[in-house]
Amino acid sequence: MFSFFRKQAPPAAPVGAPPSGDAPTASTSPADPPPAQARASWLQRLTQGLRKTGSSMATVFTGTRIDDDLYEELESALLMADAGVKATQHLLDDLKRRVKDAKATDPAQVKALLAQALTELLQPLQRPLTIGEQQPTVIMVVGVNGAGKTTSIGKLTRHLAESGQTVLLAAGDTFRAAAREQLAAWAQRNDAAARQADARIDIVSQEGADPGAVCFDAVTAGRARGKDVVIVDTAGRLPTQLHLMEELKKIQRVIAKAQAGAPHEVLLVVDGNTGQNALAQVKAFDEALGLTGLVVTKLDGTAKGGVLAAIALWGRERRGANGQAQAVPVYFIGVGEQLEDLETFEAREFAQALLG
Repeated sequence: MFSFFRKQAPPAAPVGAPPSGDAPTASTSPADPPPAQARASWLQRLTQGLRKTGSSMATVFTGTRIDDDLYEELESALLMADAGVKATQHLLDDLKRRVKDAKATDPAQVKALLAQALTELLQPLQRPLTIGEQQPTVIMVVGVNGAGKTTSIGKLTRHLAESGQTVLLAAGDTFRAAAREQLAAWAQRNDAAARQADARIDIVSQEGADPGAVCFDAVTAGRARGKDVVIVDTAGRLPTQLHLMEELKKIQRVIAKAQAGAPHEVLLVVDGNTGQNALAQVKAFDEALGLTGLVVTKLDGTAKGGVLAAIALWGRERRGANGQAQAVPVYFIGVGEQLEDLETFEAREFAQALLG
């Protein structure tokens, strides 16, 4: 279900979807569900993961009148969902305009119009991760401790391997033994699937070494071995730990020395349970490193999810190199620990799940 693209080539088939022609491949089997069925199952899991917000939102629209009370209840529900004050006000203003233009008279119509407003706000966050414009494509993964960086790397690696990409992992978190072991375990777990797709997974790891040196060696090895993707894991840190944020900047510079223009992607893994703190993390890591994408994890029952609206609204203020507004896309969202619990982000799906 992941969409990876190669430069000057047709889009790769979604992982799990049958390829053109009749010949079976290692990544598909007669037992695999059709893509539409698999996506529907994913949406069900996402809706279940956001049930706390969804059930709260659903109660807002159970009345019979569109009045100030409805909007006040909706404002409270959006704030409780971690949308934040600015995004909540934006959505309410947009919704009232839509209600007026549609001449809506029923609260059920208001819910549908809110879904449209939320989808439109989130739409700039929906963008596929592009693989293959450079070889290797170097992806640097950052985030705070416990956000799920290494687990997300493992899941992403599996999907890349199953789509035929060769991957090299860099264990850049050199001072936490568990991080290297976890990354190695994911590599070993994914290697069988990778071999079936002729896309072997390698790992570069060195205990106690300088993280920058490990990352330099990994990118250099990735180039020498003709790998499609190099994924660099880094040590978790809070954005307030300025000396550690400087270490990330150093790693980024070292990667650029190993391959001009790299890293091509700087992904921040965000724990969906952290509420408005997630927006603060995005802003801080973006200021330090220039983020290219997000992975939002742990939307699995306790997370409220509304912070994506706040991130999307902030994206309208963020300026790219050309001076134009440029949101940081949400490449993937996760609802659990299983491989199938990490999926591509789609604005309409997320809006529907959030509103219950």
